[in-house]
Amino acid sequence: MAAGGEVYDRFPPGRRRLAGMVLALSNFMVVLDLTIANVSIPHIAGNLGISLDQGTWVITSYAVAEAICVPLTGWLAQRFGVVKMFMGAMIGFGAFSLLCGSSLSLGMLVVCRIGQGLCGGPIMPMSQTLMSRVVPPEGRGRAMGVWAMTTTAAPAIGPILGGYISDNWSWHWIFLINVPIAAGCTAAAFALLRPAETLTRKVPIDKVGLALLVFWIGCLQVMLDIGRDRDWFGDAMILVLALLAGIGFTAFIIWELTDDHPVVDLRVFRYPAFSFGVATMALVFGAFFSSVVLVPQFLQTSLGYSAAKAGFITALSAVSSVMAAPFAARFMSRMDARILISAGVVWLGLMALMRAGWTSGTDSFHLALPLALQGFAMPFMLIPITSASLAAVQPQETASAAGLQNFVRTMAVAISTSVVLTIWADSQRVARSEIVSKLQPDGAMAQLSRLGMGADQSRQILSNIVEQEAVALAVDHAFLLTALLMFGAATLVWLMPRPKIPGGPVATH
Repeated sequence: MAAGGEVYDRFPPGRRRLAGMVLALSNFMVVLDLTIANVSIPHIAGNLGISLDQGTWVITSYAVAEAICVPLTGWLAQRFGVVKMFMGAMIGFGAFSLLCGSSLSLGMLVVCRIGQGLCGGPIMPMSQTLMSRVVPPEGRGRAMGVWAMTTTAAPAIGPILGGYISDNWSWHWIFLINVPIAAGCTAAAFALLRPAETLTRKVPIDKVGLALLVFWIGCLQVMLDIGRDRDWFGDAMILVLALLAGIGFTAFIIWELTDDHPVVDLRVFRYPAFSFGVATMALVFGAFFSSVVLVPQFLQTSLGYSAAKAGFITALSAVSSVMAAPFAARFMSRMDARILISAGVVWLGLMALMRAGWTSGTDSFHLALPLALQGFAMPFMLIPITSASLAAVQPQETASAAGLQNFVRTMAVAISTSVVLTIWADSQRVARSEIVSKLQPDGAMAQLSRLGMGADQSRQILSNIVEQEAVALAVDHAFLLTALLMFGAATLVWLMPRPKIPGGPVATH
């Protein structure tokens, strides 16, 4: 591989700026696809004739595929060259986006979303790697700051853009808009980035480890996605999937710890700061992303919000996160990172408690307030916990640690999506049963009859009210559990040794 100076000297300032814009835009596009579909699930479900639970496979399939592919990024870059792999991944992402937008069935859409995730996973770390090769050391902090801002801004724009497109055009366009962007970024990368290409060499790949990784993640995700429709462990198929996932995971751990070239280097968990940092991140991201999935569905299906309005309210947390990011970076050089992380996570837990007080009559302001406020805490959690975790490992292990960090976080997002929807559905059934058991409908039926309602119409109105209140109570229950999870994560971080973070914060996805 060429030395750093030999690479960035080949990029005049103008070309360097254009290359940075291309890399930032490509990262923005891939991160955007994590959230743009969330508010569109009701539209997709209605159009394809599927349930909302089945519609969430569109989210989890992308996240799982991305999680599987991220650990392969280093091997792919060494084998084929980082620029070639970047362009190939962009072409694949654009092609699968076109196929997603052309899908006429859930099966086709999920398969194409898996292809999107497999191609999108390497784009994020490779865009970061190329940014560091194109920009000289004195400008990398600013360049990585721009790169990180796209990572933070994309989740804010995703729900708004997805909601507007779904309401005014068609859900197909949330995927089709990627096609011209991917084509433009690929052409620009070919014109601008070739001097940053890395040397290639044939390196062995852990085929057994990769197969085990795909096997246990696949079994786990299928179990989570169909479990709520099959009475969980009361169904033989779910039991078999759980057993296979457990066996596959155990075999994967054993193999990766003993193989000379593991696809996921689990040995970095020997550092307590990294282990507890990643565990905290997984808990926080799982709890946080569950609300990103749950809130739009609650607003649209129960409160009657349009996809665009639900997207705007959901996006407020990411907007405030962008505003707070520069302040979090400043505090990192002055305070123990554990204080920042713990304070940020506690704040997220308090905002979840605020949401646990929502009712079917809560107005837009009080729906939006906790979401807007929680965003201020995200940079104070994300930036220091990422930096502290990576600073704990040896320099030659940083790439493996970063890949594992992304893998764990992405898996937490995929798993939390399935789990929170299961909790929501189960809580709805319990709440509905409790409300019905205490309901005394005679007075309400008589009042509705005096208003000219027939018996069947009156019963339907009462049923709708019961359903709406049960949904609201179930949402409150889910948010209460996420709050408890956040508070637990805030204490877990104190098991980390006092972190040393040389060189300031690390840009992350």
